[in-house]
Amino acid sequence: MRDLDRLTRMAADAGPAVGAYAAAVLDHPLPWTRMRQADALLGLVKRWGPERVDTACVRALEAEAVSVGLIGRMLQRAIESAAAQPAVAASRSGRFARDPAQFATARPEHTTDADATGGAA
Repeated sequence: MRDLDRLTRMAADAGPAVGAYAAAVLDHPLPWTRMRQADALLGLVKRWGPERVDTACVRALEAEAVSVGLIGRMLQRAIESAAAQPAVAASRSGRFARDPAQFATARPEHTTDADATGGAA
C-alpha cells in the first residue's frame, strides 16, 4: 500500500493543481510519513468534487501553503474561489480614536531670569 506514484497519479487525475499539491505534500525526505495527508486530499476530492478542490489547491499553491487541513477549511468556508482581500489600513473609526491635536500638551512660554525675579536687568 506504500505506492507514492499511485497516490500522485490519482491526485493528478482529479486535476492538475490537485496533482501538484499532492506532489508538494509528498515532497519530503520521508514521503511515506505524508501518505495520510495525500489520502486526506483525495478524500476531499470525493467529498467536495474535483473542480472545487482544484481551485482551492491553486490558491494554496499560490500562497505556498502546503497543508491539507487548510484546503479542507477553505472548502468548508466556501472561500476557495473568492478573491484575496487586501489588508485594510487602520483607520480612526474605532471607539477610542481621537484627533492627534487632543493629545498635544500646552507648553509654557519661555521665561527669562529677569521675568522670574520681577525686576529689570
